[in-house]
Amino acid sequence: MKILANDGIAPSGQTKLEAAGHSVLTTKVAQEQLADFINQESVDVLLVRSATTARAALVDACPGLKMIGRGGVGMDNIDVDYAQSKGVTVFNTPAASSESVAELVFAHLSGLLRFLPDSNRSMPLDGDSQFEGLKKAYAKGSELRGKVIGIIGFGRIGRAVARQGFGLGMHIAAHDPSVTDGSFEVQFADGQSLKSSAKMMGLNELLSTCDVVTVHVGGRSEVLGATELAAMKKGAYLINAARGGVVNEEALLNALDAELLAGAALDVFTNEPNPHVNLLMHPKLSLTPHIGAATEEAQDRISAELADLIIAKG
Repeated sequence: MKILANDGIAPSGQTKLEAAGHSVLTTKVAQEQLADFINQESVDVLLVRSATTARAALVDACPGLKMIGRGGVGMDNIDVDYAQSKGVTVFNTPAASSESVAELVFAHLSGLLRFLPDSNRSMPLDGDSQFEGLKKAYAKGSELRGKVIGIIGFGRIGRAVARQGFGLGMHIAAHDPSVTDGSFEVQFADGQSLKSSAKMMGLNELLSTCDVVTVHVGGRSEVLGATELAAMKKGAYLINAARGGVVNEEALLNALDAELLAGAALDVFTNEPNPHVNLLMHPKLSLTPHIGAATEEAQDRISAELADLIIAKG
């Protein structure tokens, strides 16, 4: 089959596909030219990440398309049901990026508790003239150890967050209406493992008792609006590395300005790729441009998993 990896593919996946006799194109085709390219090149499989969309119009315009694969978890950029109704196989790689997203959560969280986002803004400007003042300003940080982290959405990524948080000495709580089993297992580098369990809570209990709340749910439906943010423990931290729109951004800014929350981190935004300037400039926000799964290791796993799926389904 001929495969178009329009948002790129790691060498490991491309090599695996070509070894199985498939042809892989890595040309980056503009969205408006994609249908024509697929038809002209007789592309059988379209692979996307988050940049390329595969809507109903594209499916209708490309009758020869057999598969659409998403390198990552969410498939908001694909009209999944419609494509499947037209006989197109749709798949994703939900497990491959879990650890990378979880590590980003703790990178943000560690930075927030030690004032790194603000310190990194101030040091280049005033570090040579106000060193002692800055040292005093940022000298009241906190440790992760002993804090309670509340995980909203206890799927693959939520459990990866639980494993990493537990390894850092945090207490683990979780809320997920579809999950009753909070168990997870931490695998250590020396081959040992340890089983534990998150304390499953209702949403209101989790919000009011946890020092940190991190969101890992699919879709874009609002989970945390003004009411939920007001219910959070005063001085808590909020992380959203799931989807833009899950957290009401205006309500979040209000909660930060009112000092209801000590800080927050966003890897995803409602208006990607044009986040609101008030978010970008806020001193209590730690920000990244939707890079949760963007590690070399995750991309290798994603590409290998996509290749295995195509080979199995082809």
